[in-house]
This record gives sequence, structure tokens and C-alpha cells, in this order.
Amino acid sequence: MRVDLTGARWRKSTHSGSGGECVEVADGFGGAAWFKSSHSANGGQCVEVAPGFSGVVPVRDSKDPEGGALVFPAGAFAAFVAALKVGRFDAA
Repeated sequence: MRVDLTGARWRKSTHSGSGGECVEVADGFGGAAWFKSSHSANGGQCVEVAPGFSGVVPVRDSKDPEGGALVFPAGAFAAFVAALKVGRFDAA
């Protein structure tokens, strides 16, 4: 499946190193309806997602809404959420 992200503005994360191991984030999801999980506490450790994009799920840090978003394939994000729901990533 091809996803058109030509409208997104991509940039290297400020947390990326200079050795070629970089993460790029995208800005430019104008009109996106961002929301936090109903399970998020108000402790500032939240992410927001924006549904409604064909084939992808943009995810951003709620503390830095202008800081860009990571974009995940919708199927991979759904599998991640399903794993969270069954406790697969619970701290030991």
C-alpha cells in the first residue's frame, strides 16, 4: 500500500546523532484531530494520535505539539495497541 505524505514536512529529530542513525519526524498535519488516550494520566508522559489518515497513524508528544510526529503504518500501530492491551509491555 502506498501512502501519500507529500504534504508533510520532514526534518531530522533534534535527538538524532550525527553518525547517520537518524530519526525523521513530519510536520504539516494541518486539520488533524489529535487526541490522547483515555488511559493517559495528567503527568505529562502522554502521546497523541491523529486518526483519519489512510494507511498511517501520526503520533506526537503531547508536551510538544509543534515538534513533529512519527508516522507508523496503521497495521503496525494497531498491533502495538493490541499488545499493550494484553499487558505485553508491562514493567516487571
